[in-house]
Amino acid sequence: MRRINVSVIKKEIEKLCIKANIELRPDVEKALRRAIKKETNRRAQKILKAIIENSCLAKKNQLAICQDTGLPMVWLEIGQKVNMVGGNLKQAIQGAVAGGYRKGSLRNSIITDSLERGKPQFSPAVIHTDIVSGDKIKLTVLPKGFGCENKSQVKMFLPTASIEQIKKFIIEVVKNAGPDACPPFVVGVGIGGTADYAAFLAKKALLKKVTNHQSPVTSQLVKLEKDLFQEINELNIGPMGLGGKTTCLAVNIVTYPTHIAGLPVAVNISCHALRSASKII
Repeated sequence: MRRINVSVIKKEIEKLCIKANIELRPDVEKALRRAIKKETNRRAQKILKAIIENSCLAKKNQLAICQDTGLPMVWLEIGQKVNMVGGNLKQAIQGAVAGGYRKGSLRNSIITDSLERGKPQFSPAVIHTDIVSGDKIKLTVLPKGFGCENKSQVKMFLPTASIEQIKKFIIEVVKNAGPDACPPFVVGVGIGGTADYAAFLAKKALLKKVTNHQSPVTSQLVKLEKDLFQEINELNIGPMGLGGKTTCLAVNIVTYPTHIAGLPVAVNISCHALRSASKII
């Protein structure tokens, strides 16, 4: 059994909060650069170049890529041979998020009462944990801005629903997001489980690398990712909603078994500033 002090986890999460907010993921940057080469609309090309320039300046000057530094989500994949000591893990994580956001001069966007609202704070974050094999812990921080998070949707299809009906729903969600969610998007899709778990899968899909038609599960899912990617980019929403061939950088689908009587489908859209950072300890 490997012992890991929660102070080590706290220190690393603080760093990840800052890194995720100031450094655009390399796979996202590569996707943006690929999009410039394929884009034929000059204004769209110019916007894509400005997005990349903004990310480069953010990293160089250690500033946030976007003023909306999001509601941070912390994902932990905890090896079952790990024994955490030295304090309360949950408290350590919340303290790390607050500390990282303060040190990074990142915007405090969290209100502690969703109905009463009130003064924004630096935490709490949303925490997801998973128990895996081994004696290591993988930490991931995903700050999710709410310009795009507000466009999330879940639909409970009948089990007889066709692929075309599912596609239509996903494309409509993207259409409704339009310019408000700062395209080009990365579209996360969760299929299966329950309503809440499908939403979780859609968010989890945003942690996958941004490449096209990458689903390893079945050829049907590969085709669905490819078809959605193509059809979404034919919407002519374009970068920042001003037209062009680049409405979407990728469609990532994650699935899970479900009940015979249902077919949950969730869509979680990320803006072009898809930010996350990970560390294995």
